Amino acid sequence: MDHLSWEKQDQIANVLIQSPPANALSSGILKDLDQVLDEVEADQSIKLIILKGEGKFFSAGADIKEFTAFQQKDDYKNLAKKGQQLFDRVEQFHIPVIASIHGAALGGGLELAMACHVRIATKETKLGLPELNLGIIPGFAGSQRLPRYVGIPKAYEMILSGDPITGEEAEKLGLVNHAVDDSQLEETTMKLANKFVAKSGPSIHAVMNLLPYAKTSQFSDGVNQEAEEFGKVFGNEDAKEGVQAFIEKRKPNFKDQ
Repeated sequence: MDHLSWEKQDQIANVLIQSPPANALSSGILKDLDQVLDEVEADQSIKLIILKGEGKFFSAGADIKEFTAFQQKDDYKNLAKKGQQLFDRVEQFHIPVIASIHGAALGGGLELAMACHVRIATKETKLGLPELNLGIIPGFAGSQRLPRYVGIPKAYEMILSGDPITGEEAEKLGLVNHAVDDSQLEETTMKLANKFVAKSGPSIHAVMNLLPYAKTSQFSDGVNQEAEEFGKVFGNEDAKEGVQAFIEKRKPNFKDQ
């Protein structure tokens, strides 16, 4: 694997995103994560996954430069579907996945974190879905998961403004379970992880099987529609301008078309 590594520590799989400088979610990272899940699934002694990012960030977004290689609406739609299916696999995994978040979880990075079962972040971590700043929209089920955690009004505000919130605010909203000082992130993560793995394996698996039923039947309809809209939006001129402006590090000049 080129973008992820993992090691087993007792009954815990520590998974590290390694794609500096921003750990931006590329198709390569998605492929590697799928492989990690396969490998962890094959080891029945593992009871929990901790997902972290190497360097300054958990994951500061999707790999925007990779988007420029796509030509057709269906290319973008298929990318969204691929990410949605993988993140759904994470959410429905047979053991808990804890996202241990520092620096930033933005765009695809936040979408990945939201698919995890528990999120622990530093107080100063930036969390948000800034896609509309680029003339695009979330594509990995962000438009469907975010309202579940922060409520619909706050989700509108976060997505339409593109402004991130801090880990401290995210804890108050319920987007993260705990917001801690930087120096406490690893300790807090491991303390909770050890509480989880101390439980009986069959009981853990039963809970992991039961809680996904709490998702409404409209969730799958919502993510399907998100993939459709993701493809449509990427076909317009504003999306091309927004992505190019991001690459050139300038303000986009949207024409509303």
